[in-house]
Amino acid sequence: MLQQVMTEPGKIEFREVPVPEPKEGEVLIKIMEIGVCGSDIHVYHGKHPFTSYPVTQGHEVSGLIEKLGAGVTGLSKGQKVTIQPQVVCGECYPCRHGKYNLCESLKVMGFQTTGVASHYFAVDAKKVTPLPETMSLEEGAMIEPLAVAVHAVRRAGDVTGQDICVLGAGPIGILVAQTAKGMGARRVMITDISEIRLQKAKECGIDFCINTKEKNFGEALLECFGPDKADVIYDCAGNDITMGQAVQYARKGSTIILVAVFADMAKVDLAVLNDHELDLNTSMMYRSEDYEKAIELADSGKVQLKPLISQRFPFQKYLDAYKYIDENRETTMKVLIDVQE
Repeated sequence: MLQQVMTEPGKIEFREVPVPEPKEGEVLIKIMEIGVCGSDIHVYHGKHPFTSYPVTQGHEVSGLIEKLGAGVTGLSKGQKVTIQPQVVCGECYPCRHGKYNLCESLKVMGFQTTGVASHYFAVDAKKVTPLPETMSLEEGAMIEPLAVAVHAVRRAGDVTGQDICVLGAGPIGILVAQTAKGMGARRVMITDISEIRLQKAKECGIDFCINTKEKNFGEALLECFGPDKADVIYDCAGNDITMGQAVQYARKGSTIILVAVFADMAKVDLAVLNDHELDLNTSMMYRSEDYEKAIELADSGKVQLKPLISQRFPFQKYLDAYKYIDENRETTMKVLIDVQE
């Protein structure tokens, strides 16, 4: 079988390797679709701080079970599945208390350990999550980023009946906005400086889509939600401008949740944060219950995934997918790799 290997930033090779044999407790999966995310692009540019080369990438995935290892129950050959890509120790304090997404020695497939970018992939059956037969494999490969959104929304507790604001209308931002609506939020506002991205958010049913290049964020909050503003603000852009907007204009005593990863050291006005008694919270990846909720939201139609698919590339054109994303950053949401050509 072929396996993708990024040997150095910007260089990908395809190597012929044996199809793995699933060990006891493992499942062999025929990989069908892989999603490309922003972290993959950081690896492509040599700017991911926790990835070394060579590395086989791929962590957003769907596939079909090809073979079951000894002792595996509850799964069957031919079943549609996705994979949770975290590799955890199971022994540290977070792991022992059900927060394995915060494992002290966390590794993620495609970054610190081998990713799924190959024709077949053997993995611990505990990391396999079944997909509904009604769900397409394309949607299945997007459950991982949707689980990120689910975990982020849940960090605010129950959002039922609340007014939610999301800063940044990239793929994660639009998924967070849709998830908040799907989990009972009353109204959702999303901001960006790209009309193309905002139009995509509108297509996905977001109530208010605001271009902050044309309208002041504080004024937009008042126009959309009134004097009570938003109950929760999610920063899915991750820069000093958006975090600055959140801190400056958030309702006193409300909550800001950082979802995006800051590339540089942040400059946050802690004096205002303190004076307004704002809760600044964060969100990191997901857990099994977030995968399950993500599947439920997508399967019920409360979250739309297909409108976010921008382009698809065959497996051996992996590098072309990265170049396409670089050249079409404003118009690109989610690019998929069709592994089985």
